[in-house]
Amino acid sequence: MYIKSLTLKNFRNYSEEAISFSDGINILTGANAQGKTNAAEAIFFLCTGYSPRANRDKLVIKNGEETAEISALASSLYGDVSVKIRFNKNDKKNIYVNGIQVLKIGEILGNINSVFFNPSELKLVQESPEDRRRFLNVSLSQMSKNYFYALQRYNKILSQRNNLLKDSDLSLIRETLPVWDEQLCKQAAKIIKSRNEFLNDIAPIAESKHSLLSDGKEVLKMKTESGYYGSEEDIAYALKSDLKVGLERDIRLGFTSIGPHRDDIKFTLNGDDVRVFGSQGQQRTVALSLKLAETEIFYKRFNEYPILILDDVLSELDKKRQKKLIGAVEHLQTVFTATGLDRTVFRDKEYNRIVIEGGAVKKPKALSRTVKD
Repeated sequence: MYIKSLTLKNFRNYSEEAISFSDGINILTGANAQGKTNAAEAIFFLCTGYSPRANRDKLVIKNGEETAEISALASSLYGDVSVKIRFNKNDKKNIYVNGIQVLKIGEILGNINSVFFNPSELKLVQESPEDRRRFLNVSLSQMSKNYFYALQRYNKILSQRNNLLKDSDLSLIRETLPVWDEQLCKQAAKIIKSRNEFLNDIAPIAESKHSLLSDGKEVLKMKTESGYYGSEEDIAYALKSDLKVGLERDIRLGFTSIGPHRDDIKFTLNGDDVRVFGSQGQQRTVALSLKLAETEIFYKRFNEYPILILDDVLSELDKKRQKKLIGAVEHLQTVFTATGLDRTVFRDKEYNRIVIEGGAVKKPKALSRTVKD
């Protein structure tokens, strides 16, 4: 899978621009604040229906404008696919797939797949379990609409259960809760089973990618901390039993203390917890290895790679790791953003350089080339 073209209208600092991509390495270059990351953000938005940078859709609309629009044409095993999103100041957006409007956000998923990484993705390793769950949810939702809708239903039921736990009428809680728990556990089991399968698949691949980037000096291990395994029926039964045992605790706390909304992933390097003992460079390499492994899971499941978006990654790596990274991604479409281009790093690699300046393509006729010296 690869994106052929991206069109932006009143998106961030773009007035109106079209960007063409090759099916291999693409490098968006330019000074800071020119629009490179904005273009990368737009690609990911068209894949998932949400921004990795803005918590309100209207924030992507260019200052002084009422609407914005982004669209992309991509090629996949099943032919070309187009996706378009129109944004309005009222925070509502309209989504079109192959020219037909879709009413559910979940219908955008799976049309164009992508894996996104920028410096803020270090949160995946450094910060809270919520960031690690977000990684699981974004990846699995692109791979399975069933997962996305199960997650939506679970969150809705969880909110209702938590509201009930705060009720002052204890008899009402004890009488009503079993109904919610039955529904909650059914959706939770789907989520947990999907996450378990995903983590079992991605862990050895991430270990291999990390070994490549670190010259085999470090051994990465991943472990899920959900505590529930087996079939959906097994997971639902175990979770229901634990909810029953923990009822008084949940009433006292006023919220549900177990379930997939509490899941976490633990990363270790040579046996040490990366979040606690890892340097920022080690944490960055772990996060990057995980993203590279994610592209392989997409290929394993769909027989084609997603678009890999690497925003401002090269500047954070030494030259040796830059070369290793480029060698590891040249077999799939990759969109790099960078303030400059170190030609020695891309020696003997074909690439498409796109220079961005002030929200516009400065050299629209830039051609793919191979660096020889």
